[in-house]
Amino acid sequence: MIIISSIRIGGEGIVADRVILSNTAQLLPERLKSTVTFVAGTTGKIATTKIADVTGVVAVSVFAVCGTSLVGTSGTIEVGTALTSGGLIAQTTATDIDANEIWHDASPDKSVELTSILTQSIVTQDINYKIATTALSAGVVTFYILWTPISNDGNVKLV
Repeated sequence: MIIISSIRIGGEGIVADRVILSNTAQLLPERLKSTVTFVAGTTGKIATTKIADVTGVVAVSVFAVCGTSLVGTSGTIEVGTALTSGGLIAQTTATDIDANEIWHDASPDKSVELTSILTQSIVTQDINYKIATTALSAGVVTFYILWTPISNDGNVKLV
């Protein structure tokens, strides 16, 4: 459980902010989705690519659903931030992500998952996917970002 609470007393009286995220099975109220078609030399090249801009402090859960199996000999992929590149979805071998599988950890393998697999993370940087080792030449993945603001300026928007 995450509880963040603050009380400010000023010229406009008392202002209270409170955020409660009770457990990992709770879905966050805002939802964004971004579909990426991997192509060698562009979206599939060895690089870090931004999925979403983050401002302020937000709580997020990120997972992906594979539409078309990923292709790229020994290529790896992960989702995170500049400081924690695999902090939201752990690095996995891209060819292990097959059509209709839900990718949320290093071992994508199911088309049905409990919502309790979704971890909530507090994030203060943009959300990226990172491809390493070798490029991806094909495949389609839809990233889902469930989020809620924590700070007054907390926001997530797709690039």
